[in-house]
Amino acid sequence: MTGQLLLHAALGAPLLGCLGLAAAPRRAADAVAPAVGVAVAGISLAALIGVAVVAVPQGTDRQQAVTDLAWAPALDLRWHLGVDGLSLPFALLTALLVFCCSVYTLRVRPDGGRLRAFVAVVLLVDVGMLGTFLARDLLLFFLFFEVVLVLMWFVIAWWGDPHDRASRTSAATTFLLYTVLGSAVMLVGLLVVHAQTGTFDMVELAARGGEGIGRGAQLVAALAIVGGLAVKVPVWPLHSWLPDAHAKAPTVGSVLLAGVLLKMGSYGLVRVAVPIVPDGVAIMAPVLGGLGVIGIVYGALACLAQRDLKRLVAYSSVGHMGFVVLGVASLTEAGLNGSVFAGVAHGIITGLLFFLAGAIKDRHGTSELAALGGGLYARLPRLGALLTFGAIASLGLPGLAGFWGELLALAGAFRPAELLDRPYFLALLAVALGGLVLTAWYLLDVVRRVCQGDAPGGSEVTGIGDVTPHEVASWGPLVALTLLLGVWPGLVLIVVDPAVQALIAGAGP
Repeated sequence: MTGQLLLHAALGAPLLGCLGLAAAPRRAADAVAPAVGVAVAGISLAALIGVAVVAVPQGTDRQQAVTDLAWAPALDLRWHLGVDGLSLPFALLTALLVFCCSVYTLRVRPDGGRLRAFVAVVLLVDVGMLGTFLARDLLLFFLFFEVVLVLMWFVIAWWGDPHDRASRTSAATTFLLYTVLGSAVMLVGLLVVHAQTGTFDMVELAARGGEGIGRGAQLVAALAIVGGLAVKVPVWPLHSWLPDAHAKAPTVGSVLLAGVLLKMGSYGLVRVAVPIVPDGVAIMAPVLGGLGVIGIVYGALACLAQRDLKRLVAYSSVGHMGFVVLGVASLTEAGLNGSVFAGVAHGIITGLLFFLAGAIKDRHGTSELAALGGGLYARLPRLGALLTFGAIASLGLPGLAGFWGELLALAGAFRPAELLDRPYFLALLAVALGGLVLTAWYLLDVVRRVCQGDAPGGSEVTGIGDVTPHEVASWGPLVALTLLLGVWPGLVLIVVDPAVQALIAGAGP
């Protein structure tokens, strides 16, 4: 009962905060909105930490804090929530990033005004993201997912790049069209599963391990579900919405897009596709792995060609999420563990990098690499040091969080599931290793071009100065977790691995 109350508190706090801001008088709400955002996000994060304290000792290989109530019987829709080792890390990551974004908004306000509306929308996005990770009903999972996509259009279109309204609206619309089209395809797959089994219950379907769904129907459902989720990961070549959405989004929007929204897609692959239609996913695994590896190399090459820091970080996500996809495609314990760990690490590190890219743009009025001109160490040494730290973490240096997930994903490719062609996956592994070299190249090149140089030669720096105490408060948790998970990966793996073992054994997540 305690776990259930805490789980609903984690979802209910941001919802109530959103409704409270919407109902309050505009002038008063604008004044207190950032503080309300911090308080509400803090309550949600604390509640999820409480869920972890209650649930982990009881075993993360099964559902904890479960609520299962009829909601819309005519649609076979149930209010079915729960948490296990696959969803808990992502839920905690979501709550943490929203809290960091809320702290950031205390001082750094988005362009475009309407501060009350901005905080309310971010809190409602929080509800949708958390609900996606906590839902145990396929339709409920779908509904929470769609809430996030629609609201992110407003975040990008209303509060994005203040200097180019037409481009930010275009980027937001492209994002929405791509992802909603992916959702429509995914919904077809979910309906095929329901038509074959008569249920949307994710726990029951995972426990069946595809039983009751014919092989042909599994392939159709897998094509639709994986195809729809691939848009959201995003898997190459379905990634083209991503760079513009990141480049035109406000800093908070970029952090949440990279830190959480992409993980909703990869989480769906592990939570929905792999256990529910395993035969169909097994047929698709070689193609999925191949596309993931192409994304690794393509993302790195695209980063080498970028002239804008925010777009470069955006393209880096295509490469890093390629490792996540490769881990899933291996269908092994190591690969699936790596997929989850790499997703969490990417959310932390890339969230930090987008905070830093936003801070650099705020201080220089641009994120164009040529205009920045180098010399960040000389102008803003602490900001330069943090950018270097984020870049080194992103390239997967041992001892930092980015290392372990990619290592496990590669280990999965080295020895994939027995039903898969090992020589083919070894070839993918070799190409992925080449992608790692390219990744190190472009990230170290960014450090050279932006941070190094004896004399400041770039754009004028505003009066903000170097890193402020407020920024330390909002970025500090991400820096600390990058270090902590780098030296203690078991903090995540001890939660994830039992759930992955149960999933592979066919006992359900």
